Amino acid sequence: MQLKKSILATTIALSMGLLTACGGSDSDGSPTPEPAPANSTPTDVVLSDVTVDENTANAVVGTLSAVDADSGDTHTFTVAGDQFVIEGNTLQLADGLVLDADGAESLELEAELTVTDNNNASFTKTVTITINDVMDRYTFDSKLIDGDSSVAYTGQTGRHVLIAELNNYIKNQLEADVDAGNLADKAAVLAKLNYFYRPDKDTEYDDIAITFIDNSKDGLLSDITGYKSILEKVAGNDTGGQHKDWNNGAFAGWGATGSTTPTDLVAALFDRLADNAVDKINGSVRKDVLGKDIAKVYVDENGVDLAQLIQKFLLMSVAYSQSSDDYFGVDTDGKGLRTDNTGPAKGDASKPYTNLEHQFDEGFGYFGAAVNYLEYSDVEIAGKVADGNGRSDWNGSHDTDADGKIDLRSEYNFGQSVNAAKRDLGTADNAAATDYTKQAMEAFIAGRKLINDNVPQALTDAQLEELKGFAMTGLDAWERAIVATVVHYINDVTADLAPLADGGDSADFNYENLAKHYSEMKGFALGLQFSEYAGITDADFVKLHELMGEEPVLTGDVDAYIAELSEARDILEASYELDADNVANW
Repeated sequence: MQLKKSILATTIALSMGLLTACGGSDSDGSPTPEPAPANSTPTDVVLSDVTVDENTANAVVGTLSAVDADSGDTHTFTVAGDQFVIEGNTLQLADGLVLDADGAESLELEAELTVTDNNNASFTKTVTITINDVMDRYTFDSKLIDGDSSVAYTGQTGRHVLIAELNNYIKNQLEADVDAGNLADKAAVLAKLNYFYRPDKDTEYDDIAITFIDNSKDGLLSDITGYKSILEKVAGNDTGGQHKDWNNGAFAGWGATGSTTPTDLVAALFDRLADNAVDKINGSVRKDVLGKDIAKVYVDENGVDLAQLIQKFLLMSVAYSQSSDDYFGVDTDGKGLRTDNTGPAKGDASKPYTNLEHQFDEGFGYFGAAVNYLEYSDVEIAGKVADGNGRSDWNGSHDTDADGKIDLRSEYNFGQSVNAAKRDLGTADNAAATDYTKQAMEAFIAGRKLINDNVPQALTDAQLEELKGFAMTGLDAWERAIVATVVHYINDVTADLAPLADGGDSADFNYENLAKHYSEMKGFALGLQFSEYAGITDADFVKLHELMGEEPVLTGDVDAYIAELSEARDILEASYELDADNVANW
């Protein structure tokens, strides 16, 4: 029989007469102290949960605890390998690690866990972690044609490409064309801008090359979709289902009431840009508020970056307007969510999708997310992998099908889907962190699944209400991400103007940054009116833009303008019930 150390020691002591019933004493008569009880080694390490959903960066698996006979011991936990980390007593995926079950119901990983007590005694065991497969991709098989996909939104991708190419041209090629003599006058400049904005169907469209990304699967826009223009979908030009007549006095936030329409605003901005180009053609040098030369042809003398204002306004007046005021609408029979789900779209038996499936797809397509958006981390969607986190080959896009190219229809994150991730990153360390990316994508996937599950039959009234709920949840995240972006740029403009305010040092003023940030703020903010379900009232929207103005205040009472921007920010915070810490730090 093997005795424990403490029992064996006591037996020996008694046999030598060293202990008495009173506990014994030293030779001088003082009591002999009881020997310290031996430490018990932990006998188990327990994990509160052994499952985690796939495609969640830094996902928490569960809480760790120890089984130990010594109730007073403290414990530390460690895990072997580099797939998991332990924060305190929480087991989670390592930073940047995103696991994918690859369509299986689940996959399993082993984690070797060790618990060590405060006496350095330890216990190790291996637990199996189950990675749950969840519906995380916007992919749906056709219920009408076996083997086909029922997802189609190439027209929306086409307009995203046109907006991106227009912006790319203004920022990176327009000035070079002027310098090279390729654009001799204002008419030539306007013609080049309209080449992207409203290309001629017969003579121009088939020649539009994809240049804003280096490794596109398609070389030409026409490889992706048939004829599309930006102009035809600007708010007010596609009137079916829209909740206001934007071309008849409803458009607010720019110019006198009723004097400007969304289309007129784009034309006016093009005109200003063409005038700047003509100045360069004629050798005129434009000056900023401090008398310094303005280097870029798309930056105005009044603190407006025309490239940014045009791009952001088009993202709102086309992409956001079309989704929120058309494809996800429920007020018009035969439009949006009130379309047919019982047979192929438009009665065409060659179509693998219903009208309702296609309408929902088109609304999702304007959000601009890759089909596996949920598999990206926010850092990756935002294209900030170079900043230190994330996978280098997931920087805004990813070659998911491994063909060596990026398919812009499914593997690239456009426009506002990117801004949602940026704003989530901005609150990641706050108490009320946002997750607009997850909220939007999960809602859009759930809504599309509801439709797909019921093909080929009409939705019941209850199902239509459920579908509306999914669409509104997705739009809510989308709109809040836009609002957060406006707040972000209000904060930037406020900081940009500080050198021009009382007590500031104008030597620290960066004119180009100010123009960029103001124009992004204004362009996004103008688009908030296009949603029928907008969280801001018409009166507050008008007040918001009165405070922002149509250009930043750069001379005179700059401090008063900064105060007005603060008031504009307060309107957004109150209208959307935003967390104050998030607002202050976006």
